[in-house]
Amino acid sequence: MSQQNLPIADLRKSYERAELNEDASDADPLGQFDKWLSDAIAAQVPEANAMTLATVAGDLRPSTRVVLIKGFDARGIVWYTNYHSRKGVELAGNPYAALQFHWVELERVVRIEGLVEKVSAEESDAYFHSRPLDSRIGAWASPQSEVISSRSVLVVNAAKYGAKFMLQPPRPPHWGGYRLKPDNWQFWQGRKSRLHDRLRYTQLPDASWLRERLAP
Repeated sequence: MSQQNLPIADLRKSYERAELNEDASDADPLGQFDKWLSDAIAAQVPEANAMTLATVAGDLRPSTRVVLIKGFDARGIVWYTNYHSRKGVELAGNPYAALQFHWVELERVVRIEGLVEKVSAEESDAYFHSRPLDSRIGAWASPQSEVISSRSVLVVNAAKYGAKFMLQPPRPPHWGGYRLKPDNWQFWQGRKSRLHDRLRYTQLPDASWLRERLAP
């Protein structure tokens, strides 16, 4: 079957697993997120910690990629990456970003927007040294987002840095964590007949949260 003949327009699913209402949702979006992430992990959703990160370049061209959440608290959502990567360069020019979790099996989506900052060097060091050795060497071996001639570049780099650092590679100065400080959350629960539940939390000047229902 050719790509043109794929019946993608006919692919449909009725969402009927759960509901999301104001009475049952947490007044604090962080509490609601904690519950839903815990639900996803308990349900053994594949890659429950995977989230799409959207950034915007200086020419206003957006880009997305999937990263892994590595922590969250009242300060925000944390992930780690190469600061010289495309996302790192774009965040340096425009520190606002958006995250999205999509837990297909639970028919749930969480969207988060806010200002991004680097985590402290101490936090980055602590997480880096908790990683498997191969991952720590990989942070040195990959010039992330740069053009390379072949995969052999990565293999050679990994061998070089493995021999140089042995079992104790330090954290590369170009590698570390980011924290998105949310000022807007949206929680989406699929419902029958496309009449989905959608709650938005907007941070107010006094740091409290306004919870509103949006039409799907």
